[in-house]
Amino acid sequence: MKSRPWALRAAGLAAALGIALTAVALPTVAGPQAGHSPAPETQLSRVAGQKLQADLPGGKTVVGQTSPIHDPALIVAEDGTWYVYSTGLLNRENGGTIQIWSSHDEGTTWAYAGNVWDKIPAWIDAHFADGGLPGNLWAPEITEHGGTYYLYYSASRFGGNNSLTALATNTTLDPSDPDYEWVDQGLVVSSPATGLDPNNPGKTFNAIDAGIVEDVDGTPYMAIGSFWYGIFLVPLEWPSGKPVADWQSKTVNIADRFMPGNPIEAPYITRHGGYYYLFVSFDSCCRGEDSTYKVAVGRSTSVKGPYLDKDGKDMFGGGGSVVLDSHGAMTGPGGQSVFGDYLAFHYYDGSNQDIPYFPTLGLQKINWVDGWPAFDQTVELPEIQKQPRPAAPGNAVFTATATGTPGPVAVWETSSDGGATWSRAAAQPHTRLTDEGTYRSAFDAGAIGDGRPGLLVRAVFQNAHGSAVTDAVALSAK
Repeated sequence: MKSRPWALRAAGLAAALGIALTAVALPTVAGPQAGHSPAPETQLSRVAGQKLQADLPGGKTVVGQTSPIHDPALIVAEDGTWYVYSTGLLNRENGGTIQIWSSHDEGTTWAYAGNVWDKIPAWIDAHFADGGLPGNLWAPEITEHGGTYYLYYSASRFGGNNSLTALATNTTLDPSDPDYEWVDQGLVVSSPATGLDPNNPGKTFNAIDAGIVEDVDGTPYMAIGSFWYGIFLVPLEWPSGKPVADWQSKTVNIADRFMPGNPIEAPYITRHGGYYYLFVSFDSCCRGEDSTYKVAVGRSTSVKGPYLDKDGKDMFGGGGSVVLDSHGAMTGPGGQSVFGDYLAFHYYDGSNQDIPYFPTLGLQKINWVDGWPAFDQTVELPEIQKQPRPAAPGNAVFTATATGTPGPVAVWETSSDGGATWSRAAAQPHTRLTDEGTYRSAFDAGAIGDGRPGLLVRAVFQNAHGSAVTDAVALSAK
């Protein structure tokens, strides 16, 4: 189930490698929060159209601090900053609350930006007082309505459906604003829930993995569920952001695989054209190299369904067209959200040499083909095409090119000890696609004050499937 087995398995993996899972190099900072609105398509298109650029073949390459990220909720703020909210760290490390990540270069370079709170709210511990307490908060979702930002989050015990989804609100996304504060609004729904089906009193959902959508009339709904009886659509109301009165009798079971274990979760509904698209994750998350997670989709002309796949099979009956699966070094993609025409998801990175199959942020542009979302899953490892040349301090610009799919991003490094150790340069140039189909990056060492004779410089071109390193060249004396 979304994020839970990962916590146990990755802890064992990290221990085997002699690495503490929670000892990730994350700076302690108070990061800005943000929200994405999965509400009407016009609003998404307006914001996303201003901030999001066309993706390159094979998806967007992301660099920087991109792990450990599970269950990413993506938002592009009005000022152009990209944010991802993700599941908290295990064992309440850094408080165990929802993590925040930010990017200031259109989603390419990411940095950890803090947590929503310093600790898990006390009422959640009271809710689980009859047994083990949650070690972290899971699977965030953020949306905006009427100038208020709504952050949904989940808490549960691993392996069961004694779970809840709760809500926090904020009136601003600017952390420097005196009014900036995430205020906990308490419980939204909990499970096991009853009264969902008069013909089946035992039917219930697992109250995690919330995704918010508004229909064409602006009525909000929450898609929710993990395993058990699958995915449900709960009617909400504004401005509370919570269920309407007698919501149980108005809730619709919109997806169920009707198979042992019923491995379906992480619902997210978005509108495009005249359809609502229900994205879900199939199969097994959180098993590192053995993860079988994949993203499937169906569509409907009504937010309440039925959601049919490409073959016309109802997702409430085992349907669902797989649109993103394991490929190359990307294992088990899932836990998705949508902002504009971007799908955010996590996967297990087989190219990570420090901790193999660590949970990592993935971003893919949605290509709409014949009314269906499609994702380029081409795999091409980076390959250096042009090596940088030595340069003098007065003209300390180093240029390199490479090929690869997804388009590789160059991260420039410097060494002042003859190449024994390397450090990421403080300022990084953009990597750009050339007319020849290569990816070019030009690094100005002098511009960042590294104009020292004897300094070594190199570029590491990387994408989701691997990396290639240029020759090390020297900043020569004049």
